[in-house]
Amino acid sequence: MGSIAIITARGGSKRIPGKNKKEFLGRPIVCYSIEAALSSGLFEEVMVSTDDGEIADIAGKAGAAVPFMRSQATANDYATTDDVLMEVLEEYEKRGRKFEYMACIYPTAPFVTAQKLREAMALLKEKDASGVMPVVGFSFPPQRGMAVRDGRLQYCYPENAMKRSQDLEKMYHDCGQFYCYHVERYRACRGDLPDGYVPMEVSEMEVQDIDNPSDWKLAEIKYQMMVKAVPENSQCPGRAQKNY
Repeated sequence: MGSIAIITARGGSKRIPGKNKKEFLGRPIVCYSIEAALSSGLFEEVMVSTDDGEIADIAGKAGAAVPFMRSQATANDYATTDDVLMEVLEEYEKRGRKFEYMACIYPTAPFVTAQKLREAMALLKEKDASGVMPVVGFSFPPQRGMAVRDGRLQYCYPENAMKRSQDLEKMYHDCGQFYCYHVERYRACRGDLPDGYVPMEVSEMEVQDIDNPSDWKLAEIKYQMMVKAVPENSQCPGRAQKNY
């Protein structure tokens, strides 16, 4: 049994219409995730789960497989990523194919690189873990966060108001780019891993939520900075411009 990369790219998007196929620096954004997975050399299968014919066409031209379309049940606003992954694994099993490891890669994650995927999969096996999650540290301690209550700012945790940043536990959040899993363990608990995730820390300069047009512009700026920082002989998604 080998490994599979599953790129979850449905057609619907409320905040940025056509988000998963929108051009990011001249290329459909989903192509960056596909290229990173293919370039990593890790996967027996790199597939895109979508309900959108145009995305399926883009994916095929980029070198990914689209052996079946996503069902209506997993293409609505209420379906979770776990619902999609379970459906994909079950469909492959019906076709007589099973995998030992998988990577779930989001379609709007241009900061994912082949090297990051290799590091995450190596960590998964080295630690004998059920899952690996890329994370980034908060730039400001959440323990000293404030909320607006009755029109006034109030500390959410007053006991931490005067504490030095270095005295507070460092906290992280999900990068929202990809996850690596041991398939059998994942399926046994439907993604609710009892032993949790092994973290893989990523630079803040290579993380950007993309939920609105301003986020999109920031992501393009950060991505260009990331590419410039990579030696010319290194593989980095986005260097080769292709027509899709």
